[in-house]
Amino acid sequence: MINFKLPIEVQEILIKFQKNKYEIYIVGGAVRDLLMGKIVYDWDFTTNAEPEEILKIVEGGLYNNLYGTVFTTVDGYEKPFEITTYRKEEGYSDSRHPDKLEWGKTLEEDLKRRDFTINSFAYDGENLIDLYDGQKDLDKKVLRAVGDPSARFNEDALRMIRAVRIAGELKFEIEKNTFEAIQQNSKLINNIAKERIKDELFKILKSNNPYAGIFHLKESGLMQEILPEMMKCFGVEQKSPSRHHIYDVGTHLLMSLKECKSTDPVTRFATLIHDIGKPQTYRKLPTGVITFYNHEMVSTRISENIADRLKFSSKEKDKFVKLVRFHQFTVDENQTDSAIRRFITNVGLEYVEDMLDLRVADRLGGGASETSWRLEDFKKRLVEVQKQPFAIKDLKINGKDVMEKLNLKPGPKVGEILEKLFNEVVENKLPNEKEILIDKLSNFENE
Repeated sequence: MINFKLPIEVQEILIKFQKNKYEIYIVGGAVRDLLMGKIVYDWDFTTNAEPEEILKIVEGGLYNNLYGTVFTTVDGYEKPFEITTYRKEEGYSDSRHPDKLEWGKTLEEDLKRRDFTINSFAYDGENLIDLYDGQKDLDKKVLRAVGDPSARFNEDALRMIRAVRIAGELKFEIEKNTFEAIQQNSKLINNIAKERIKDELFKILKSNNPYAGIFHLKESGLMQEILPEMMKCFGVEQKSPSRHHIYDVGTHLLMSLKECKSTDPVTRFATLIHDIGKPQTYRKLPTGVITFYNHEMVSTRISENIADRLKFSSKEKDKFVKLVRFHQFTVDENQTDSAIRRFITNVGLEYVEDMLDLRVADRLGGGASETSWRLEDFKKRLVEVQKQPFAIKDLKINGKDVMEKLNLKPGPKVGEILEKLFNEVVENKLPNEKEILIDKLSNFENE
């Protein structure tokens, strides 16, 4: 008997089904996390009750799928609890969904279809069911497929990326046969919807150890299928006279990701691929110096293709592409305020901190120090410049003031005048003071 301290809401679900003479078990990652002493965020259950019977037991349950899963929302929990009928599956012609599904009669039937041994536990509130020695693998920190790994990955090719993700998150090794099966079946990932692949990639990037996950993607052959542009970066040398880089392009990108302080998956992804255009722009001069002229523009085009291919949202794409496009920004102590404003305008004020995180990761991932006096000076300048007018809306006068002073009606003319005033303020030709700006409007009376 094992007594885990379960939340009251979880206990209540177990009790309701048991009182109604049904079998019910907590399954999957929830049990794994309980055994590891971690906080459980996703509660999944399996039962011999069929969906219609589950709905009679669970108040407010939702059933709108083919897989026997009833969703029930619980106060205080971000994600709904999932209660699924035991099931058996046969045939996976699309490497994702079973061709035939029927309700199972026993827990054993249900557990044999699961992905990894450490996810195949079941717990009824008292007894732990471990049919595939998952506890031994937990102790050894090994990720192992249930049964034949090739069969598991042919059933659901997405499991290959999940293996990489889970191993990275938990700092586990992928068992030899399981890893070799991923290598042998990596092309199956092309059968999976790009949205699902992107979701798993983002989970890897959001994890506490994204470097390990992405490294496993490379070694397993999955990166060649998902990010072939990235694979072209490995072996492309960068070390040359007057250059600080100590790694080839691909290794530099991995190391940059490893050093990225941001936890945002889009920023981490941009950090991972920011120099992805370098293989196409590689030149080695007779002096031995290596150049990558205009690589940021090539990287930008590639980033746009990646974002479209993986079905990024418009906001995700905008941020992703901007971070790649402008990552080569100048940090010269002689820069004018106007130049710094252009940087903020290009990147977008909301992405400035992300860009700085990318820049630091880029430096560390290339073998340079975390910062420099120029970068620190640039950061101070960013703060100071933002205290000055930055957008037309920050002017001390508005369109109403212009119309009253010049007796104008609403129209494009008002906006043109405000823009001219704004440009003069930006160039330090005028102070941003209401009386002075209103007085300046007199210059536009005859235009």
